[in-house]
Amino acid sequence: MTTAIIVAAGKSERMGAGTDKAFLSLVNKPVVAWSLLAFERCPEIDRIILVVRKDQILASKAVAKMFGISKLQTVVPGGNRRQESVQAGLAVCDIDTRYVVVHDGARPLITSDVISEVVKMVKRNPAVTVARRMTDTVKRIDKGVTVVETLDRDKLWAVQTPQAFQFKVLRDAYKNNQDKSVTDDCQIVEAAGVQVKVCENRKPNLKITTVEDLQIAGVLLK
Repeated sequence: MTTAIIVAAGKSERMGAGTDKAFLSLVNKPVVAWSLLAFERCPEIDRIILVVRKDQILASKAVAKMFGISKLQTVVPGGNRRQESVQAGLAVCDIDTRYVVVHDGARPLITSDVISEVVKMVKRNPAVTVARRMTDTVKRIDKGVTVVETLDRDKLWAVQTPQAFQFKVLRDAYKNNQDKSVTDDCQIVEAAGVQVKVCENRKPNLKITTVEDLQIAGVLLK
């Protein structure tokens, strides 16, 4: 059984106070609906768990009903940090879950094909992440605006979601690292010594953090 955890409980600080970007209108749907539909249409996904702010649970259920998300198992409230929201999703996964796919609800351009590829890879590997090769020149700056060094971009990848894991691998990694602050789930399994494989994605998969991102996503989805 493969369960998807879609995380959409962030504070959306760069969108402005009181804004929940997961429920902003994008073309003709709320932002989070695009991700829900991509996972709904993916044959490799059996169930979906949606993690949102506590005050958006009823709205989330209404969105799921409106767009026919039949795979939605439950909607749960997230935590103050991203990893707390992921753990809230892990806690309600059914006992027969063998693989878990974690996705940021703020990445509405994800496609069912990419999700399928990630799931197929995680059945052969303990952890897999979608990523894109870096094409820009990348500089390291320790403080201020002074360049310290130029990094070798041939060895650099921009990591995205979805990220897929054999369920026990992710559950145990979080259990053993309760206090570690992480920016993605692969970081927590890397700390546990687990090897992560990359699934290269050449398609647009931007994360909406600003109003400009929302506008760009709208153009790409039309």
